[in-house]
Amino acid sequence: MTKMMETDQTGWEIGGKQLTSRMFIGSALYPSPAVMEDAIKASQAQVVTVSLRRQGVNKEAGEGFWNIIRELGVEVLPNTAGCHSAKEAITVAQMAREVFGTNWIKLEVIGDQYNLQPDPYETVEAAKVLVKEGFEVFPYTTDDLVVAKKLVGAGCNILMPWGSPIGSGKGLMNPYNLKAIREAFPNMPLIIDAGIGKPSHAVMAMELGYDGILLNSAVALAQDSVAMAKAFALAVEAGRMGYEAGAMQEREFASPSTPTVGTPFWHQNK
Repeated sequence: MTKMMETDQTGWEIGGKQLTSRMFIGSALYPSPAVMEDAIKASQAQVVTVSLRRQGVNKEAGEGFWNIIRELGVEVLPNTAGCHSAKEAITVAQMAREVFGTNWIKLEVIGDQYNLQPDPYETVEAAKVLVKEGFEVFPYTTDDLVVAKKLVGAGCNILMPWGSPIGSGKGLMNPYNLKAIREAFPNMPLIIDAGIGKPSHAVMAMELGYDGILLNSAVALAQDSVAMAKAFALAVEAGRMGYEAGAMQEREFASPSTPTVGTPFWHQNK
């Protein structure tokens, strides 16, 4: 990031921790550990999501991955990816807390294997248990306002609605629903999780007033992951700054930026 961007960043709090970057990034799908490391650095993300299951497949590879994450000095957000029931997700979350030494957990309970849509019932049930066990739950959910309210009722202090299905790159399928969630919970940290495919999608999400973006595939599967990570860092920052600056209201008709009355004499017809 440029020096000017670093100056423009302002701190914010989520899950009891202070951050400056509003971009969260995933650690899967990269062509190599070196590319992953360089992309995370380029993104300037301070939170990286990790999967306990993926790291447990190969002990040696898992240790190498964990060494990279430690050296980066980022906050770790373990997830329950691949779980299909509340019971399964709770067990993985408990294991992740022991392995990664954090009470943060990205709660994913998949209900449909085709579009990877989260199961609202199992997600809410898992959230209730995990909150009581002292976890800071980051629940992955759809853009359904009713489900969002149920998760808040279960004790969640953060919501992570999708923009569109995981890995689809379709951007924000339903800005209206996302805006409704933002308006319903004006003071709650909200992160768009899943479906962001291009930097312009990130700008749109941030302009809605969301507090951050979590993405993985858009960077990991890009032709140049490092360059794309930089692009997203700029997009997230620009979108947030635009939101805070207060965009002009849309108009039905054109309105001249330089009205005739009061214009300098050299702009008037002779």
